[in-house]
Amino acid sequence: MHKDKKPYNILIIEDNQGDFILVQDYLYDMILTPVIKHIKSYAESKHYINVNASQIDAVLLDLTLPDNSGEKLLFDILKIANEIPVIVLTGYTDANFAVKSLALGASDYLLKDELNPAILYKSIIYNIERNKNLKRIKDSEQRYSELFQFSPQPMWVYDIETLLFLDVNEATIDKYGYTLEEFKKMKITEIRPEEDIPELMNVIEKSKYKERFKFKGEFRHRKKNGEVFFVEITSNKIIYNGKKSEIILANDITEKKKYLDKIEKQNINLRDIAWLQSHIVRTPLSKILGLLSLISNGFVESENEKIELINDTLTAANELDKIIKDVVSKTNELDKT
Repeated sequence: MHKDKKPYNILIIEDNQGDFILVQDYLYDMILTPVIKHIKSYAESKHYINVNASQIDAVLLDLTLPDNSGEKLLFDILKIANEIPVIVLTGYTDANFAVKSLALGASDYLLKDELNPAILYKSIIYNIERNKNLKRIKDSEQRYSELFQFSPQPMWVYDIETLLFLDVNEATIDKYGYTLEEFKKMKITEIRPEEDIPELMNVIEKSKYKERFKFKGEFRHRKKNGEVFFVEITSNKIIYNGKKSEIILANDITEKKKYLDKIEKQNINLRDIAWLQSHIVRTPLSKILGLLSLISNGFVESENEKIELINDTLTAANELDKIIKDVVSKTNELDKT
């Protein structure tokens, strides 16, 4: 017979020597080199588990020990075993107690009279692997919780059907001014300006018909005190406590938008300045150059004509001076924005 080569570390808590030997034989029938520890009392079991918990793969527990028994024994062992799978081996045939044992947290409930090597082995392997998967899920949930709660940016989860907030992180509470209790009574529409709600509902409606929906966009949000600010929203669908939900990350981009608006205004002023330089400035300047050319090249026949040309030149120079002042004024406006 092919035997499992993994060296499973099994703790057997059993005060009946005959039953222990039978279980031990069953383990050797299916596992090549099991590491078996036999303990006959609750007190010794408690000490051993507390010291060696990280090394134990599974606990096989008889429910009748000299110093503890029944439901209390199971409860006490489960408490100290923590995440170690505990498989009950008992002669009790009470179905109600079997169900209660599983409800308390036992991984399995096996009757000694019906036990054989295959049943015992399958139960041990199944519960060890299930325990690993549950631990992975728990670790994943813990990482999610830490990422969610410790995020410096506001994050929340809401129910796609009801639009109710299901959870919010501390950054959301700090940013929006509502308490956690207030948020859990609110819908996501309540943090939007009234006039922006139709756009929100349009986005939500489109997302309902997509199994996987990742969305990114800019919106306006409103704090409890009425202050409106701009956010960049990133969202994705998840299942949260069995409900179809979306997780939201909100990044405040109000200052970014102000900066971009400032740059846009500066660009408009720069275009105006460039137009002044390329069009308006050239008119008086060309006039001045033409008049000076007439004067310098001796095309003036009388003193009166010369005076008239000089006056025209002064007028053009004044026009140019005014245009230059306008350019300087617009340039100063760039520094103020």
